Amino acid sequence: MNWEVILWACGTVAVLLILAMLVLSILSARNMRRSREHMAQLQSDIKVGASILFGGGIYGKIVKIKDDVIDVEVGKDTVIQISRYAIQSVE
Repeated sequence: MNWEVILWACGTVAVLLILAMLVLSILSARNMRRSREHMAQLQSDIKVGASILFGGGIYGKIVKIKDDVIDVEVGKDTVIQISRYAIQSVE
């Protein structure tokens, strides 16, 4: 058996795996940064009177904001409380 060829092949595979992990970690870090920026923008857009879409696909209008709890009007005289982190988009 030619051990030198086997060692070079194992080394090549190891280098390729390390490069693949490096590329994946860089892409993951970029996506996480974009996600954080998007969530920060979304949280800054939350204001009384804004129309929102939150978890479950329900649309509503913000009536009152108390820390992490938001009162949302989803129908005429129908107000529910939701977490501010359940909001998916602000319109």
